[in-house]
Amino acid sequence: MSRIRVAVIFGGKSNEHDVSLISATHVIKSISREKYKVIRIGITKKGHWLKYIGDVDDIANGQWEKHPDNVPCVLSPDPLHKGFLVIDEDGSVSNLKIDCVFPVLHGKNGEDGTIQGLLQLAQIPFVGCDMISSANCMDKDTTHTILEAHGIKTAKWVTLIESELDMLNDKCKQIESELTYPMFVKPANCGSSVGISKAHNLDELKRGIKMAFTHDTKVLVEQGLVGVECECAVMGNENPYASTIGEIEAANEFYDYDAKYENAASKVIIPARFDDDTMTKIREEAIKAYKAMGCGGLARVDFFLCDNNEIVVNEINTLPGHTSISMYPKLMEYDGMPFEEQEDKLIKLAIDRAGVDYE
Repeated sequence: MSRIRVAVIFGGKSNEHDVSLISATHVIKSISREKYKVIRIGITKKGHWLKYIGDVDDIANGQWEKHPDNVPCVLSPDPLHKGFLVIDEDGSVSNLKIDCVFPVLHGKNGEDGTIQGLLQLAQIPFVGCDMISSANCMDKDTTHTILEAHGIKTAKWVTLIESELDMLNDKCKQIESELTYPMFVKPANCGSSVGISKAHNLDELKRGIKMAFTHDTKVLVEQGLVGVECECAVMGNENPYASTIGEIEAANEFYDYDAKYENAASKVIIPARFDDDTMTKIREEAIKAYKAMGCGGLARVDFFLCDNNEIVVNEINTLPGHTSISMYPKLMEYDGMPFEEQEDKLIKLAIDRAGVDYE
């Protein structure tokens, strides 16, 4: 049987572009070459799509963009094409058919339902959540609203839209009447903790809101919680599996971008230092949240285990970091699923969901 053709898409017009490059390098190296033929498609920060055939190690350092054999391409929304239209030097166009897409894209234009919608139009199987669940999980305000409707505990929150910056003083008074310091200020649609700040007073709250609005047109202010940050990896479609729990010991005041990717003092503890009953409850809550949001394929559900032992969902990441040190792959690895098996299962879940038989 011929190998299944999997296109790994990486980069993208997102402030998480660089993280995507590292994640994609890990994913590409982890996919079995016996079962799959990997096609690498990079998207530059300016949004140009390129078919890349160079060294995999040059993806993470950004050198892939300079490769002389890069060829422009576009993902066709026409189901007849089943893949990409590659534009050769002489202007001729060829059809590069694929069987499945692994969109290793984080943040806007990659994890927010945009590329998922394009792939659904093209009727191409793809790894991860569908368009609606991706969009709903990406928007923290929508996530809160849906989870609350399903009886799943989240932090108290207040939402602001960009036009309300003109009445910032009044909005801050409202926020102070509903929440207490410290508070977390977050862009509604960013991942990897980009644009998030912690406010201990009114001045920090105003600065945090203004900074968050440089990343998005909608901002959340959440009640700060006292507790341990922890995460659960979930994989599956109708009957998802929840991993053991990982505990975060952030080097910074909270688990921001620097603490996640650049500060070696941050620690990830697997399994978390919780009792068995607490671990079971968090796993159950992870699956409940996963299903409530309509997720499929994979997601990482992030929690706070508060000092009163209350379990609170922080957020859901539909395409979590897949670097070799990221929580999602490490949790699954701890549970006995090596990296190659993880990618194999995710691709199979995508194909199964699409109802395609490649056997």
